[in-house]
Amino acid sequence: MKSPNELRVPLAAGGAVTALVYEAGRPGTDGPRPSSALGARRSALILGHGAGSGQQSSFIVGFARALAELGIDTITFNFLYTEQNRRLPDRRPVLDSCYRAVIDLVGREAASAGRSLFIGGKSMGGRIATHVAAADPALPIAGLVLLGYPLHPPGRPSERRDAHLPAVRRPMLFVQGSRDTFGTPDELRPVLAALDPTPTLHIVEGGDHSFKVSKSADQAYVCASVQQAIADWIIGRVDA
Repeated sequence: MKSPNELRVPLAAGGAVTALVYEAGRPGTDGPRPSSALGARRSALILGHGAGSGQQSSFIVGFARALAELGIDTITFNFLYTEQNRRLPDRRPVLDSCYRAVIDLVGREAASAGRSLFIGGKSMGGRIATHVAAADPALPIAGLVLLGYPLHPPGRPSERRDAHLPAVRRPMLFVQGSRDTFGTPDELRPVLAALDPTPTLHIVEGGDHSFKVSKSADQAYVCASVQQAIADWIIGRVDA
């Protein structure tokens, strides 16, 4: 697969961050063919990274490449603190503003985003995506893909991060490991049942917060299954 294209995303408060565009392959190019179900109406997905690692983490790169191979333009980016090689995440308004700047630039630069734009990310990246969506009902977002949603910090189930979710009001896909210490599927179910539209919950059996399973399991197969489920869900939303 060809290398991703780089974009510089200017931020309202000053500075800029780097975004990488993993373009879906097209017949007749050096990239892989998109899934036939997507065809000419290709979609774009923005994936934000988790708190502890940037867009070059093996998790984000692996998912971005796989989803592009499945026919979805996938865009990753660094939050400002990561771009500046700082360890601790910025306060949420700074994170929100950075994610919104990426959405605005991708909407202008990627034709597929103009057709159908999805946002989301791993853990913190997904949570910030939900805040951005909840804050602006008019933002043209077709849906959200949330990989290991951090419902609460590990060991502190009372510190919930779901009060804003009813305001999202878009289709959402939650991919959650059955052993996720940030929130198990059983903890998520009553939260999701109260939302409109009702989100889709995809459970990674035996998976932790990063979908890692036991050593006896086929990790590559687990990740590929999750990636296919994401692509199928996006296709379903586009068809709808």
